[in-house]
Amino acid sequence: MTHTRCLIIGSGPAGYTAAIYAARANLQPILIEGPQTGGQLMITTEIENFPGYPDGVEPFQMMDDLRRQAARFGTTFVSGSVTNARLGVPINYITVEDKDEYEAETVIIATGASAKFLGIQSEQDYKGKGVSACATCDGFFYRRKTVAVVGGGDTACEEANYLSNLCEKVYLIVRKPYLRASKIMQDRVLNNPKIEVLFEHNTLRLTGENRVEGADLIYKKGEPEEEIRHIAINGFFLAIGHKPNTDLFRPAVECNEEGYIIVRGDSQATNVPGVFAAGDCADPHYRQAIVAAGSGCKAAIEADRYLQA
Repeated sequence: MTHTRCLIIGSGPAGYTAAIYAARANLQPILIEGPQTGGQLMITTEIENFPGYPDGVEPFQMMDDLRRQAARFGTTFVSGSVTNARLGVPINYITVEDKDEYEAETVIIATGASAKFLGIQSEQDYKGKGVSACATCDGFFYRRKTVAVVGGGDTACEEANYLSNLCEKVYLIVRKPYLRASKIMQDRVLNNPKIEVLFEHNTLRLTGENRVEGADLIYKKGEPEEEIRHIAINGFFLAIGHKPNTDLFRPAVECNEEGYIIVRGDSQATNVPGVFAAGDCADPHYRQAIVAAGSGCKAAIEADRYLQA
């Protein structure tokens, strides 16, 4: 059993920023890095909207910079996944890989959220080569090009409208014969001359040599009118939702219906004293690296104040 004043779970911008602040506060934090450093940032090819990188930066480089900064102040890193969590006053118990146990006076959960994928093989083949789950993050790379957005809800409509300000043309691929989005979002999409809505279409596969160059779609799958159609595109954006990586911490930590951790007001504190949440696991709205980093800073400062009190 290893004791720590502050244990951080997650190795994205929120987790590493929390580690920087916790380490500088002399909390000697332990950070559990998990299976994928950087989380959803690893889907993108280049990050251009994070302050301090005027020429842009590759995700791996930015994560390495943040990690080295956290290490400089004394953060201890542990590779592996958390397999069990017992959260509650006065001590929290965390198990890594079913063998290593940690007792922590404070815990910062920064496990992020995972974009939902369609489940087709070519999504994985073209990750970082034209497939994205964040129009705000990657839309800039597709200026004056043609892209497709998958989904029929508010998020998909928002992404399609956002991309229409950058791209020459946007296809909105909708599985159903109607949009699920709110009326105002439907009107914006249907009245946007740059957006073409493809109702009753399912994505069969993505095509291209070294990156996405097109998509094969099935129109009216399973019906007599079924046919395969091809569209030429440069980018493929998924907008069918995200799943916060919080299952392990429920029901101890209060979450909303979608699984996002509920934090208290302007704080990063959860309903469990001494347990804080930062980043996308507690943010259903922004899902931006800079926002996650800011919440990691807040969580670490609050953990330090909690310990002092």
